Amino acid sequence: MRLLVIEDEERLAKALKKGLEKDGFAVDHFDDGENAVKHALVHHSSYDAVVLDLMLPGVDGTEICRILRERGIKTPILILTAREGTVDKVMLLNLGADDYMTKPFSLAELSARLRAIMRRPDITLPAELQAGPLRLNPAFHKVFLDESEVLLTTKEFALLEFFMRHPDQVLDREHILEHVWDFNFNSFSNVVDVHVKNLRKKLGQEDGRAFIETVSGVGYRFVPSV
Repeated sequence: MRLLVIEDEERLAKALKKGLEKDGFAVDHFDDGENAVKHALVHHSSYDAVVLDLMLPGVDGTEICRILRERGIKTPILILTAREGTVDKVMLLNLGADDYMTKPFSLAELSARLRAIMRRPDITLPAELQAGPLRLNPAFHKVFLDESEVLLTTKEFALLEFFMRHPDQVLDREHILEHVWDFNFNSFSNVVDVHVKNLRKKLGQEDGRAFIETVSGVGYRFVPSV
Protein backbone atom coordinates (compact mmCIF):
# COMPACT_ATOMS: atom_id res chain seq x y z
CA MET A 1 0.00 0.00 0.00
CA ARG A 2 1.18 3.50 -0.83
CA LEU A 3 1.44 6.43 1.57
CA LEU A 4 1.97 10.15 1.09
CA VAL A 5 4.04 11.47 4.01
CA ILE A 6 4.12 15.27 4.46
CA GLU A 7 6.67 16.14 7.15
CA ASP A 8 9.28 18.92 7.19
CA GLU A 9 11.44 17.68 10.06
CA GLU A 10 14.24 15.91 8.19
CA ARG A 11 15.24 13.35 10.82
CA LEU A 12 11.66 12.36 11.55
CA ALA A 13 10.81 12.16 7.84
CA LYS A 14 13.73 9.82 7.19
CA ALA A 15 12.75 7.64 10.16
CA LEU A 16 9.13 7.51 9.00
CA LYS A 17 10.08 6.56 5.44
CA LYS A 18 12.52 3.88 6.58
CA GLY A 19 10.21 2.41 9.21
CA LEU A 20 7.06 2.40 7.10
CA GLU A 21 8.84 0.90 4.09
CA LYS A 22 10.22 -1.82 6.36
CA ASP A 23 6.61 -2.52 7.36
CA GLY A 24 5.60 -3.03 3.72
CA PHE A 25 4.36 0.41 2.66
CA ALA A 26 5.55 2.36 -0.37
CA VAL A 27 6.25 5.93 0.77
CA ASP A 28 6.42 9.23 -1.10
CA HIS A 29 7.64 12.20 0.93
CA PHE A 30 7.21 15.98 0.72
CA ASP A 31 8.72 18.46 3.16
CA ASP A 32 6.66 21.57 2.39
CA GLY A 33 2.94 22.13 2.34
CA GLU A 34 2.61 24.05 -0.90
CA ASN A 35 4.16 21.41 -3.16
CA ALA A 36 2.55 18.61 -1.16
CA VAL A 37 -0.99 19.88 -1.58
CA LYS A 38 -0.46 20.46 -5.33
CA HIS A 39 0.78 16.87 -5.68
CA ALA A 40 -2.02 15.45 -3.53
CA LEU A 41 -4.74 17.19 -5.52
CA VAL A 42 -3.50 15.57 -8.73
CA HIS A 43 -2.32 12.17 -7.48
CA HIS A 44 -4.59 11.47 -4.48
CA SER A 45 -6.04 8.34 -6.09
CA SER A 46 -2.58 6.76 -6.03
CA TYR A 47 -2.47 6.78 -2.22
CA ASP A 48 -4.10 4.60 0.39
CA ALA A 49 -3.50 7.14 3.18
CA VAL A 50 -1.82 10.47 3.97
CA VAL A 51 0.44 11.09 6.98
CA LEU A 52 0.31 14.84 7.53
CA ASP A 53 2.36 16.98 9.91
CA LEU A 54 0.42 19.89 11.37
CA MET A 55 3.21 22.51 11.32
CA LEU A 56 4.57 22.91 7.78
CA PRO A 57 6.21 25.70 5.79
CA GLY A 58 4.10 27.26 3.07
CA VAL A 59 0.69 25.67 3.64
CA ASP A 60 0.16 24.11 7.06
CA GLY A 61 -1.44 20.74 7.78
CA THR A 62 -4.75 22.24 8.84
CA GLU A 63 -5.13 24.00 5.51
CA ILE A 64 -4.06 20.92 3.52
CA CYS A 65 -6.65 18.79 5.31
CA ARG A 66 -9.35 21.39 4.68
CA ILE A 67 -8.46 21.74 0.97
CA LEU A 68 -8.45 17.98 0.33
CA ARG A 69 -11.81 17.45 2.01
CA GLU A 70 -13.41 20.46 0.28
CA ARG A 71 -12.33 18.96 -3.07
CA GLY A 72 -14.13 15.73 -2.14
CA ILE A 73 -10.95 13.69 -1.65
CA LYS A 74 -11.69 10.87 0.80
CA THR A 75 -8.20 9.39 1.17
CA PRO A 76 -7.66 8.68 4.90
CA ILE A 77 -5.60 11.35 6.67
CA LEU A 78 -3.60 10.82 9.85
CA ILE A 79 -2.31 14.00 11.46
CA LEU A 80 0.98 14.25 13.35
CA THR A 81 0.97 17.01 15.96
CA ALA A 82 3.12 18.22 18.83
CA ARG A 83 0.12 19.97 20.35
CA GLU A 84 -1.67 18.51 23.35
CA GLY A 85 -4.83 20.62 23.40
CA THR A 86 -8.22 18.91 23.10
CA VAL A 87 -9.56 21.84 21.07
CA ASP A 88 -6.93 21.28 18.38
CA LYS A 89 -7.79 17.59 18.15
CA VAL A 90 -11.51 18.25 17.90
CA MET A 91 -10.85 20.89 15.25
CA LEU A 92 -8.75 18.44 13.22
CA LEU A 93 -11.42 15.75 13.33
CA ASN A 94 -14.06 18.28 12.36
CA LEU A 95 -11.93 19.28 9.37
CA GLY A 96 -12.01 15.68 8.16
CA ALA A 97 -8.88 14.07 9.59
CA ASP A 98 -9.41 10.37 10.31
CA ASP A 99 -6.97 10.13 13.21
CA TYR A 100 -4.11 11.98 14.90
CA MET A 101 -1.00 11.12 16.86
CA THR A 102 0.87 13.36 19.29
CA LYS A 103 4.65 13.47 18.99
CA PRO A 104 6.66 11.57 20.09
CA PHE A 105 5.08 8.28 18.98
CA SER A 106 6.15 4.75 18.08
CA LEU A 107 6.38 3.61 14.48
CA ALA A 108 4.60 0.38 15.42
CA GLU A 109 1.58 2.34 16.67
CA LEU A 110 1.63 4.60 13.61
CA SER A 111 1.59 1.58 11.30
CA ALA A 112 -1.25 -0.02 13.27
CA ARG A 113 -3.31 3.17 13.20
CA LEU A 114 -2.78 3.59 9.46
CA ARG A 115 -4.03 0.08 8.81
CA ALA A 116 -6.97 0.75 11.12
CA ILE A 117 -8.14 3.89 9.30
CA MET A 118 -7.78 2.08 5.98
CA ARG A 119 -10.13 -0.63 7.28
CA ARG A 120 -12.98 1.78 7.94
CA PRO A 121 -16.28 1.27 6.04
CA ASP A 122 -15.65 3.84 3.29
CA ILE A 123 -12.44 2.03 2.41
CA THR A 124 -13.73 -1.52 3.08
CA LEU A 125 -10.30 -2.84 3.98
CA PRO A 126 -10.60 -6.20 5.80
CA ALA A 127 -8.30 -7.09 8.70
CA GLU A 128 -7.32 -10.40 7.07
CA LEU A 129 -7.33 -11.32 3.39
CA GLN A 130 -8.14 -14.82 2.21
CA ALA A 131 -8.18 -16.53 -1.17
CA GLY A 132 -8.90 -20.25 -0.92
CA PRO A 133 -6.01 -21.83 0.99
CA LEU A 134 -4.08 -18.54 1.02
CA ARG A 135 -4.34 -16.14 3.99
CA LEU A 136 -2.58 -12.81 4.52
CA ASN A 137 -2.63 -10.90 7.80
CA PRO A 138 -1.37 -7.29 7.35
CA ALA A 139 -1.21 -6.50 11.07
CA PHE A 140 1.07 -9.44 11.90
CA HIS A 141 2.80 -9.39 8.49
CA LYS A 142 2.24 -13.11 7.96
CA VAL A 143 1.12 -15.25 5.02
CA PHE A 144 -0.16 -18.82 5.25
CA LEU A 145 -0.75 -21.36 2.48
CA ASP A 146 -2.62 -24.50 3.60
CA GLU A 147 -1.93 -23.35 7.19
CA SER A 148 1.84 -23.39 6.59
CA GLU A 149 3.58 -20.04 6.89
CA VAL A 150 5.11 -18.63 3.70
CA LEU A 151 8.17 -16.46 4.31
CA LEU A 152 8.18 -13.40 2.06
CA THR A 153 10.42 -10.38 1.71
CA THR A 154 8.93 -6.97 2.54
CA LYS A 155 8.25 -6.15 -1.12
CA GLU A 156 6.90 -9.63 -1.90
CA PHE A 157 4.47 -9.23 0.99
CA ALA A 158 3.42 -5.75 -0.18
CA LEU A 159 2.96 -7.03 -3.75
CA LEU A 160 0.83 -9.97 -2.64
CA GLU A 161 -1.26 -7.73 -0.39
CA PHE A 162 -1.89 -5.37 -3.32
CA PHE A 163 -2.91 -8.27 -5.56
CA MET A 164 -5.23 -9.71 -2.91
CA ARG A 165 -6.93 -6.35 -2.40
CA HIS A 166 -7.72 -6.24 -6.13
CA PRO A 167 -8.96 -9.75 -6.98
CA ASP A 168 -9.83 -10.56 -10.59
CA GLN A 169 -8.64 -7.14 -11.76
CA VAL A 170 -6.12 -6.74 -14.56
CA LEU A 171 -3.29 -4.64 -13.12
CA ASP A 172 -0.68 -3.18 -15.44
CA ARG A 173 2.94 -2.91 -14.36
CA GLU A 174 2.86 0.87 -14.02
CA HIS A 175 -0.14 0.71 -11.68
CA ILE A 176 1.60 -1.93 -9.56
CA LEU A 177 4.80 0.15 -9.43
CA GLU A 178 2.85 3.22 -8.30
CA HIS A 179 1.28 1.44 -5.35
CA VAL A 180 3.95 -1.01 -4.22
CA TRP A 181 7.06 1.05 -4.92
CA ASP A 182 7.04 4.87 -5.19
CA PHE A 183 6.76 7.60 -7.81
CA ASN A 184 10.55 7.86 -8.23
CA PHE A 185 10.87 4.29 -9.46
CA ASN A 186 11.83 3.64 -13.08
CA SER A 187 8.70 2.54 -14.94
CA PHE A 188 10.84 0.66 -17.47
CA SER A 189 12.36 -1.57 -14.79
CA ASN A 190 11.54 -5.29 -14.75
CA VAL A 191 11.31 -5.25 -10.94
CA VAL A 192 7.60 -6.18 -11.00
CA ASP A 193 8.21 -9.23 -13.19
CA VAL A 194 11.10 -10.39 -11.00
CA HIS A 195 9.06 -10.09 -7.81
CA VAL A 196 6.05 -11.82 -9.38
CA LYS A 197 8.27 -14.71 -10.47
CA ASN A 198 9.66 -15.09 -6.94
CA LEU A 199 6.20 -14.77 -5.41
CA ARG A 200 4.75 -17.43 -7.70
CA LYS A 201 7.50 -19.83 -6.73
CA LYS A 202 6.90 -19.32 -3.01
CA LEU A 203 3.14 -19.77 -3.48
CA GLY A 204 3.62 -23.09 -5.24
CA GLN A 205 2.63 -21.91 -8.69
CA GLU A 206 5.13 -24.37 -10.09
CA ASP A 207 2.86 -27.09 -8.67
CA GLY A 208 -0.05 -25.85 -10.77
CA ARG A 209 -1.57 -23.20 -8.49
CA ALA A 210 -2.09 -20.07 -10.57
CA PHE A 211 -2.92 -17.37 -8.04
CA ILE A 212 -1.21 -14.79 -10.25
CA GLU A 213 -2.00 -14.96 -13.96
CA THR A 214 -0.07 -13.16 -16.68
CA VAL A 215 -2.24 -11.02 -18.94
CA SER A 216 -0.22 -10.85 -22.14
CA GLY A 217 0.89 -7.36 -23.12
CA VAL A 218 -0.74 -5.77 -20.07
CA GLY A 219 0.28 -7.09 -16.67
CA TYR A 220 -1.15 -9.49 -14.10
CA ARG A 221 -4.40 -10.66 -12.54
CA PHE A 222 -4.84 -12.21 -9.08
CA VAL A 223 -7.25 -15.15 -9.16
CA PRO A 224 -8.62 -15.83 -5.65
CA SER A 225 -9.99 -19.32 -6.39
CA VAL A 226 -7.44 -21.90 -7.54
